[in-house]
Amino acid sequence: MNYRKESLRNALAAEYVLGTLRGGARRRYQQLMMQSQLITETTWLWEQYLNGLGQQIPPVEPPVRVWQAIEQKLGLSAEQQDNVVPIGTSPTPRPVLWQAIAGLATAAAIVIAVVMMPGTAPEVTPVTDIAVVADDEARPLWLIEISQSSLAVRSTANLTARTDKDFELWMVPADGSAPISLGLLPEGGQLALNRPGWFNLSDIAALAVSLEPNGGSPDGSPTEILYIAPISAV
Repeated sequence: MNYRKESLRNALAAEYVLGTLRGGARRRYQQLMMQSQLITETTWLWEQYLNGLGQQIPPVEPPVRVWQAIEQKLGLSAEQQDNVVPIGTSPTPRPVLWQAIAGLATAAAIVIAVVMMPGTAPEVTPVTDIAVVADDEARPLWLIEISQSSLAVRSTANLTARTDKDFELWMVPADGSAPISLGLLPEGGQLALNRPGWFNLSDIAALAVSLEPNGGSPDGSPTEILYIAPISAV
């Protein structure tokens, strides 16, 4: 297959994110992600697009009949409670204490669901640009999403964590002036950094990653630059 064909690449990435790509096809695609920066970027874009769509869907309150059906299955409906047989008169009694505990648990679950259910969908800040920090073998180490308010950084399984050093992210100005630190990079999981007010994409040539002593650069300048990552518009 020509995985560089845009239509095929988008179709496979969408299936992978949705979970409909299964078995050997999914395993082959995961291998492709480790081998191709283009495949990794496409998959990441589809993750953000589909996750963003899910967050924009407004919550729907279940109909009354759903709660009634749950109560009936748990033996908590009024009709079933009226027909409870006292202990000792039936070989398969329904303990009243169990009913009380179940009723309290159900009520608590309902209250928690109502309290935690948002009235409106959370605001999603769209991603405008991305950068993929890759090693010398083109394996992605960090994926960086840039929006109007933040820089979301996620490390990949290709990254080998260091206990004796830290990785620091830098902005490389297009005018050739000194790099500006954006903070330390995560060596596992993800991290959201506030986007500085002076962070204007038109003024940036690229992002860079340096290897620093624990705690970051001691003098405000990169000690040893390891990787350069161009910024691409979504």
